[in-house]
Amino acid sequence: MGAYLVLFLFLLIALTVALLVPNVNLITNKFLKIDRTNREKFEPYECGIPRIQPLKGSYFAFFYILALVFLLFDLETVFLFPWAVAFRELGVLGIVEAFVFVAILLVGFLYAVVKGALKWD
Repeated sequence: MGAYLVLFLFLLIALTVALLVPNVNLITNKFLKIDRTNREKFEPYECGIPRIQPLKGSYFAFFYILALVFLLFDLETVFLFPWAVAFRELGVLGIVEAFVFVAILLVGFLYAVVKGALKWD
C-alpha cells in the first residue's frame, strides 16, 4: 500500500504543477499589466546577422542526414546494451543475431559516409 501512496503523491504533485504554473504566469501578467509581445520577438533568429533577402524555404539536407546517423548509433547502443548484459545466456544464436544487427547498422553507416553526411565542409 505504501508504494501506491508514493505513486499517488507523485501524480498529485505533477498534476498540481502542470495545472498551476501556467495559470500563475497568466494571472501575474494580467494583474501586473505586463505585455511581453513585440514584433522583434516573433522574427526568426539568425545568429545576430540581419537578413538581407527573404528566406526561400530551402533547408540543407545535411542536418537531417546527420540526425539520422545519430539516431542510428543511438539505437545501436539501446539494443546492444541488453544483449551485452545477457551475453552468456544467449549462446551462439545470440552472437549471430548481434553480428547481423551490427552488419545492418554498418550498411547504414557506409551509406551515410558515401552520401557525405560526416563531411563538415
